[in-house]
Amino acid sequence: MKDLLLITPPFTQLNTPYPATAYLKGFLNTKGIGAYQMDLGIEVILELFNKETFEELFELAYENDRIISENCERIYALKEAYLKPLDQVIQFLQGKNQTLAQQICSDNYLPRASRFNQLEDMDWAFGSMGFQDKAKHIATLYLEDLSDFIVECIDDNFGFSRYAERLGQSANSFDELYDFLQDDLSYIDQITLEILEKRIKATQPKLICLSVPFPGNLYSAFRCAQFVKNNYPDIKIAMGGGFPNTELRSVSDVRVFKFFDFITLDDGELPIELLATSKEAYKRTLLLENGKVVNKNNSTKPDYKQADIGTPDYSDLLLDQYISVIEIANPMHSLWSDGRWNKLTMAHGCYWGKCTFCDISLDYIKIYEPITAKLLVDRMEQIIAQTNETGFHFVDEAAPPALMKALALEILKRKITVTWWANIRFEKNFTNDLCQLLKTSGCIAVSGGLEVASDRLLKLIDKGVTVEQVAQVTRNFTASNIMVHSYLMYGYPTQTIQETVDSLEMVRQLFEIGIIQSGFWHQFALTAHSPIGQNPSDYHITPNYKNISFANNDVDFTDETGVDHSQFSYGLKKSLFNFMHGIGFELPLQDWFDFEIPDTTIKHDFIYDCLEDSETFKIKPRAKIVWLGSLPIVTEQSKTKKGHSHHSLKLKFHTKEDAFNIVLPKNHGEWFLKTLDKLAPENIQLLSLSELKKDFETHFEDFELFWFSKPMQILKENGLLTL
Repeated sequence: MKDLLLITPPFTQLNTPYPATAYLKGFLNTKGIGAYQMDLGIEVILELFNKETFEELFELAYENDRIISENCERIYALKEAYLKPLDQVIQFLQGKNQTLAQQICSDNYLPRASRFNQLEDMDWAFGSMGFQDKAKHIATLYLEDLSDFIVECIDDNFGFSRYAERLGQSANSFDELYDFLQDDLSYIDQITLEILEKRIKATQPKLICLSVPFPGNLYSAFRCAQFVKNNYPDIKIAMGGGFPNTELRSVSDVRVFKFFDFITLDDGELPIELLATSKEAYKRTLLLENGKVVNKNNSTKPDYKQADIGTPDYSDLLLDQYISVIEIANPMHSLWSDGRWNKLTMAHGCYWGKCTFCDISLDYIKIYEPITAKLLVDRMEQIIAQTNETGFHFVDEAAPPALMKALALEILKRKITVTWWANIRFEKNFTNDLCQLLKTSGCIAVSGGLEVASDRLLKLIDKGVTVEQVAQVTRNFTASNIMVHSYLMYGYPTQTIQETVDSLEMVRQLFEIGIIQSGFWHQFALTAHSPIGQNPSDYHITPNYKNISFANNDVDFTDETGVDHSQFSYGLKKSLFNFMHGIGFELPLQDWFDFEIPDTTIKHDFIYDCLEDSETFKIKPRAKIVWLGSLPIVTEQSKTKKGHSHHSLKLKFHTKEDAFNIVLPKNHGEWFLKTLDKLAPENIQLLSLSELKKDFETHFEDFELFWFSKPMQILKENGLLTL
């Protein structure tokens, strides 16, 4: 028996568990509250995509005369060819049968329907990929063919990472979803509820908590809750997560509470603890009282500090059964969907908290609280011990540069090997030296919002960056071999056609120079909890409000400019796809659109000029000095000229790829060798530049002359960092 059953309903990711239940379970461990967690999504996918189930699906589709399109007719005609390798392909994508890649990449192993139409066009894009990755992509297309068959012939709401998503998107009224829930169970519903019932019988929980991060989880969450209410009326049911936090804060439709007893808002630790241990005290919990929806917040207990919520606990989850897929040739999307990543957070909330399009009025962004690097790496080591996985995705709104630096130093100090990536702001603190440190600690990628590549609009967004600054920061990351993904936006309030064209030209130059490797365009969406949503007239837009009784976040609006921004969608995305693969830079921007656009006003070498910043000789006294390299092999040498002997030390440093030499006067060299040990990142106290200068000047003069000398410049290019 368990007190709580924590569930992520279908569907989120195939390759790794969504972390909400692991965070909650880790917290509940600290309180001695027993909990079992399950990712219902991956369990349903594995039950659905196996040979036995698909044999039944093919027959159902045929018997019910649901095979209409030529594509599904082809898949059905080749059903034996689809069924035979299915179980083996799933195992391959789980990392259990890697030799199958040879067969998958051959021309006649997997049958091919419409999803493979793009493969010939994309051979050039995947030609540089490794053999395993190419096989994963082909296997993914094969599964997507089968997915298309499900959508057309079995359940038109199916999607690998979402289910009945349209029912949750901007659903101001509960009517459509409620009516849908009165229909008969779909085939996928039946699989979902059979798995759920087995888990309920095994764990016998008193409280079931459904985490709903996205609109694509909402329908399944309600189906699960409906099943529990009908069959296990004594079990209480709560919903929390990203969707209710942003969409259901003002829900008033009492029918919602025929399915759920509670909806918790914002940080879930204390609200869930109170639901599990108290019958009278509540924290940010919506419930039905006297026939009305009320927000009960009568507990005086404060929310827990991030240091006290425990380490995420991934036990119970089927960690060895997740499926790595590669859908498209976007390197960042590949990271999202390929490989098992442990999810962690460096800091609660956003340290910037000013972007006008963002829901900065909500606690999950507004309340900023970082975790110490020591505690963070403690948690990383505990999770590695539990999962045997050393990959980490930090899911911060924007990871703080100072904490990223401290994290990197702590990782190097403990001499552990990890691979990690994070979401950031492209701010000036990401110097070339800091990027080198992050790379050495295991950072492989960052993603950040360039949004609209226009300084006027970036200022209006209150992003706190300029295009020039973004160019310099992305150059620093790229120079350290850290992949950069940029979130791009079009259709921001008051954005003109000219600004959209100029923004595309900025993006073209960033990719052509090679300082951004991945990107994604999305159209601006107005949300109720953002500064724009709360003060729309300040941004020259008119919101079109509707009667809200259920979900309230996305708001329709009209812009005073009258520009139809949606017309740019296809051209922006098509051009970006080509830029990511190194082609199309020479084409006029007009070629990406089937309507007339103005010429860009951006100079063709604007981004190049942004990178032509001169070297600064300004010394930051408090900056820490770190040496990432090894100790040198030392040779003493001397030269005699006009009767005077000059003694020097030749220091030969071996790097992982090469070796280099520097020569210092003997007295300077001996001092530097004694100092070098103190500059290693594993030292508890790192020396600051001012401390280094003070020590140098107790023996010699002119520290600046030494620090900016040619030998020291060579060292700075090879791992001597100023942080």
